Amino acid sequence: MIIPTLNCQSNCKYCWGSENTNEIMDISLIDNIIDWINNFNNETIHFTFHGGEPLIPGYDFYKEALQKLQKNTKLDGFSIQSNIWLLDEELIDLFKKYNVNVSTSIDGPKEINDNQRGDSYFDKTMNSYNLAKEKGLNINFVSTITSESKKESDEIYEFFKNNNMNLKIHGALPSLRGDNADPWTLDANEYGDLLVEWLDKYLYDLDKFSIVDLDHICKSTLRRRGTLCTFADCIGTTLAIGHDGSIYPCYRFVGMDEYILGNVKNKPKKEDIEQSPAWDKLQEFREYVEDNCNSCKFMKYCKGGCPYNAIVANKTPKAVDPQCESYKKIFKEVSKRANKEFLKSAIPGMNNKKESNDGKFSIMDLMMKP
Repeated sequence: MIIPTLNCQSNCKYCWGSENTNEIMDISLIDNIIDWINNFNNETIHFTFHGGEPLIPGYDFYKEALQKLQKNTKLDGFSIQSNIWLLDEELIDLFKKYNVNVSTSIDGPKEINDNQRGDSYFDKTMNSYNLAKEKGLNINFVSTITSESKKESDEIYEFFKNNNMNLKIHGALPSLRGDNADPWTLDANEYGDLLVEWLDKYLYDLDKFSIVDLDHICKSTLRRRGTLCTFADCIGTTLAIGHDGSIYPCYRFVGMDEYILGNVKNKPKKEDIEQSPAWDKLQEFREYVEDNCNSCKFMKYCKGGCPYNAIVANKTPKAVDPQCESYKKIFKEVSKRANKEFLKSAIPGMNNKKESNDGKFSIMDLMMKP
């Protein structure tokens, strides 16, 4: 992950990832990142630009950065998570050229979204989205469900379905940077109930749009391993680079000095990163999960959830993701439905065909979805 700035023009009420700062990554740091990563490992790399608002550095930054990264690394692909307010025709053409996967954030219909993210947020994002659609650039969505918006979960679901907008769901979390997000935090049991409710609806709508979380939860259940970073041991396989070259475990930690693992300018090796105090904290999380989650039947494909979530909610690495109960609810529901389907047929339908006249897909259809 490359975090060129923590600055952002929007002012979302529950945000924990942005700061009022003018610090922006200099393009020369891309060369440092390339030199470091090529000596760090031999694996293919997927680069995700995140923030703050990552489009603030502008077209010239991305024109040079994408060209250099593609030419000089073992590239797996590019992604960017942005409010897309600065997305213009030049950037759209550039992102199409380099096959950049673009995601943005909308929390539902305008009234619901702007209540959480600020006046005019919806219109600014949707204007850029419509321009991107006209020019053939696909954009996916992230929707944050809060203690407030959960009351309108049916309306939010219908909004994304009716507009054929693929999305990921985030349950609102507290922050390590302040208490502004606390009133918006979504209770784990309520989040679990929402996931189960949406699963039931989604099984009628697999041919209309994608809910990425439910796709991965079903795939993880089938494969007995996490296929989404929340449900995988991401420590060491995901790293984030701040504007000054500091290396962090994930974009969520960027800007917090106590979680700096090193700096790309110093070209740290894996063993150097593993000797940092920040790495020790991550190992405390991993060890706690190994010691306390072994009896959980979902351990293999949950891994204690997200380390950041655990640390921010419990003020210690010796904890699990506070959404643990919600994960158990949805994994249990998926397992129950899958087992029922297996009992009904020795060869469950795997061709994405609706299983009955009521128009409902099966869990196996979802598990085997491309």
